[in-house]
Amino acid sequence: MTPAARTDPGRVGPVLDPAPVAGSLSGLVPGLGPDGRPRTDAPLVAVTGVTGYIGGRLVPELLAAGYRVRAVARRPERLRARPWHDDVETARADAAELDEIRAALTGADIAYYLIHSLGTGRSFEARDRHTARVFARAAREAGVRRIVYLGGLAPAGEELSRHLASRAEVGEILLASGVPTTVLRAAVVLGSGSASFEMMRYLTERLPAMTVPRWVDNRIQPIAVRDVLRYLVGSAAMPTEVNRGFDIGGPEVLTYRQMMQRYAAVAGLRRRVIVGVGVLTPRLSSLWVSLVTPVPAGLARPLVESLVHEVVCDEHDIAALVPDPPGGLVGFDLAVRLALQRVHEAAVTTRWSSAAVPGAPSDPLPTDPDWAGGSLYVDTRRVQVEASPAALWRVVESVGGEHGWYSWPLAWWARGLADRLVGGPGLRRGRRDPHRLLVDDAVDFWRVEEVVPGRLLRLRAEMRLPGLAWLELSVEPGSGAWTDPPAVFAQRALFHPHGLAGHLYWWAVSPFHGLVFGGMQRNIARAARTAERARTDRPAAGR
Repeated sequence: MTPAARTDPGRVGPVLDPAPVAGSLSGLVPGLGPDGRPRTDAPLVAVTGVTGYIGGRLVPELLAAGYRVRAVARRPERLRARPWHDDVETARADAAELDEIRAALTGADIAYYLIHSLGTGRSFEARDRHTARVFARAAREAGVRRIVYLGGLAPAGEELSRHLASRAEVGEILLASGVPTTVLRAAVVLGSGSASFEMMRYLTERLPAMTVPRWVDNRIQPIAVRDVLRYLVGSAAMPTEVNRGFDIGGPEVLTYRQMMQRYAAVAGLRRRVIVGVGVLTPRLSSLWVSLVTPVPAGLARPLVESLVHEVVCDEHDIAALVPDPPGGLVGFDLAVRLALQRVHEAAVTTRWSSAAVPGAPSDPLPTDPDWAGGSLYVDTRRVQVEASPAALWRVVESVGGEHGWYSWPLAWWARGLADRLVGGPGLRRGRRDPHRLLVDDAVDFWRVEEVVPGRLLRLRAEMRLPGLAWLELSVEPGSGAWTDPPAVFAQRALFHPHGLAGHLYWWAVSPFHGLVFGGMQRNIARAARTAERARTDRPAAGR
């Protein structure tokens, strides 16, 4: 079932309103019980990579199809803010640890392998190989009936990029596991929040004229993310004798140049001037992409290297097992419109930045204040704000991204640029939603570690640092009432140095804390007061 269009008098053109993909898979999927939930005897599906872009979207689709779902993650607590959290089982496991992942897969009928080490450094092939072998053995020993894996589309008979070669190797390892396996091979995925889509989007929107590598004229068969999800859901019901890979792609074959021009037309932009040259290597291209788009060089390079190949489906055999939807697969223009609608409505459910930055700290702030004898530098600030706690919280929860950091923009820009130059995420990563945050969301070069709605936002630094850093922003009612002024705004910056370099770093930047954190405190308080006045003046204006 393709997305249905409905009319909205407040918008220009149709509004896309996609239903769950299970709607066009009747007869393949279990379907929901009378209470609108999966039946107790429905197949149990274990999903890895649930904190990632595809995994986070697949879980609700599987639930809507009537499957029981077990979400497997190294830190299941990161999932608690997901809207589907209470509808699934959770299991704590590292897929690279045999005992852990075998226990997590025990009792599951189908296992989705949505793990890869894209952009994690030079040894990513070895990590992918080891994890795939461990997962294959664990699935076999746990009695899993089918593995489903999403890999990359690659041309036959060519020397592949390291990224595509690794994805192909993982597929072969799983196919040889002894467990019937479905390997889906896709090229560029079109969807709000995907790294491939955002790379194309920002290149097209920010550069009305550009010089690009010659690979922009290579042919690509992109696919809408909802069609990827449909194939993933449908693959769970494949017959036992099926153990093979399938090419999956959308209904059109385009060059990257054509994709950018078509994107510009859908987005209402002027036709772009695109000049191809042969001197830009994948490395130089990825650096250029990282300067123009939010996608960092470490992630951009494998994406660019994959585009050096022509990636077009050689077959469409999957249609015999997962039939095409009645209205056909989603075309390029419709996929872009749907993605842009999600972006404009701040309804991007998952994003490429959902995955943590390689090498960034992942452990939460310890509760031991003495750090077992270690050093912990703290900068604490508190101020009373003539605004309600509710108004203040709305400002606090909106920090970062398009709203900025409420202090000395040049300093934040310079710190973000320095971080990009040394391989960090920088400030261009932005945020998934401009107003609401969930645990594990990326916010520029921070990661949300804790959210207590209305009271606490704790961010963990993912920038390149000689230590571990956190920033806490908290709101307290000054009068005991949530809706009445005043409120108390507290900030706490914490830094745990690593070695002498960490201590020197803290003492080098601490003189600027008054400008950065002090200014941030003042400006957030000012924005909250402004919001409070606007709220209280609104009824008077209407009288």
